[in-house]
Amino acid sequence: MSSQAERVQVSQEPKENITFLKKEKKAFSIMGMPVLWFLLFSVITLVSMYTGNLPGGMIGSLLVMMVLGELFGWLGDHTPVLKTYLGGGAILAIFGAAYMAYSGLIPEGTITMITDFMKSGGFLNFYIAALITGSILGMNKDILIKVGVRYFLPIFGAVIGAMAIAALLGSIVGFSLRDAVLVITMPIMGGGMGAGAVPMSQIYSELMGNDPSYYISMLVPALALGNVFAIIIASMLNILGKKVPSLSGNGQLLKGFEYQEEKTTFDIQKMGIGLMAAVLFFTVGSLLAGIIPLHAYAIMIIVVAAAKIGGVIPQTILEGANQWYKFVAKNWTFALLFGIGIAYTDLGTVLEALTLQYIVTVLGVVIGSVIGAGLLGKLVGFYPIESAITAGLCMANMGGTGDVAVLSSSRRVELMPFAQISSRLGGAIILLLAGLIIPFLM
Repeated sequence: MSSQAERVQVSQEPKENITFLKKEKKAFSIMGMPVLWFLLFSVITLVSMYTGNLPGGMIGSLLVMMVLGELFGWLGDHTPVLKTYLGGGAILAIFGAAYMAYSGLIPEGTITMITDFMKSGGFLNFYIAALITGSILGMNKDILIKVGVRYFLPIFGAVIGAMAIAALLGSIVGFSLRDAVLVITMPIMGGGMGAGAVPMSQIYSELMGNDPSYYISMLVPALALGNVFAIIIASMLNILGKKVPSLSGNGQLLKGFEYQEEKTTFDIQKMGIGLMAAVLFFTVGSLLAGIIPLHAYAIMIIVVAAAKIGGVIPQTILEGANQWYKFVAKNWTFALLFGIGIAYTDLGTVLEALTLQYIVTVLGVVIGSVIGAGLLGKLVGFYPIESAITAGLCMANMGGTGDVAVLSSSRRVELMPFAQISSRLGGAIILLLAGLIIPFLM
């Protein structure tokens, strides 16, 4: 018996050692692959880029974005202060890319290629379409119904909070009420560049004179700096939620309605169906946007939500859309954030805005949006942190690009549908509000 026990003991030790080695190996991997292999991928990518032999279009763009995005993401998520207080990998992927472009560390041809891929190539739309379609179709129908009817109250809370605190802090540091509200608060809360600052500059031009380009130069620094603060504060709210669990739904917006997502067995064919569903719903949104005066994202959200609530979509498509969304979110988020840093983040513009008075007022806008959305969200039964992130910070960021960054920083990508409601429908509300209040501030 003794010798048998010894033999059993000896046979168990190697298994324990193997388990330990596997855990240790996993801890030193990037994107799930051994570090040496990832470094090999990186070297080949960088040599191709700097020698001018990088393939054009989608292949070269996606390769650079994935390799450098995952590298910055890994570094950000493993750097103590950065990962805890400043958004971790999300913010490093964006501003690491922006710095490389700003300082000339990336060849101009590569910058142009990635910018074209992100904008005219539609990669940002492709990513967000997957997230909106998959997250809504994979959502519990009862939660979708209960949340939708009460979501606009915290949005209004965010706008009121942002204007109030910006006006207060702006007056303290020397800004007029007009500048604090129209020049700083409105563009930050306005839904990004394309759906916010650009049409807002047209409204300002018509009502106050001057060329739209004059107002664009005033609005963009506020928008860019507000986006930075939104990403940072999103990370801080994630930390707060861990320290005070009663404030957080851990990615669930509605209080008192816990929903445990079913475990998914991934099916390659279903993922293909999900891909088709995502691009189809985006196409429907774009088609109807030519008739209805709303952004394609906003229409897409309404159509997908209506289809989900109506129960008209087969289970295969629901599962496929949800699986495709998870694949995209898992594998392309850091790549997209790197592309945002290259194509949408002008580091020079951000640096020019860094005066103390400006920073204080912009920070007031973002903090006000968080307080207003969190408080009114709590009144309608939302978790304050999720409400502050979606109805607050996703109003105060740079639209679709900012939504991805904020939700990545807060570790709540599953809230994308509500983020898009804030950015698109909320942004439309800001444009309307700007036109109404200008006469009173002139």
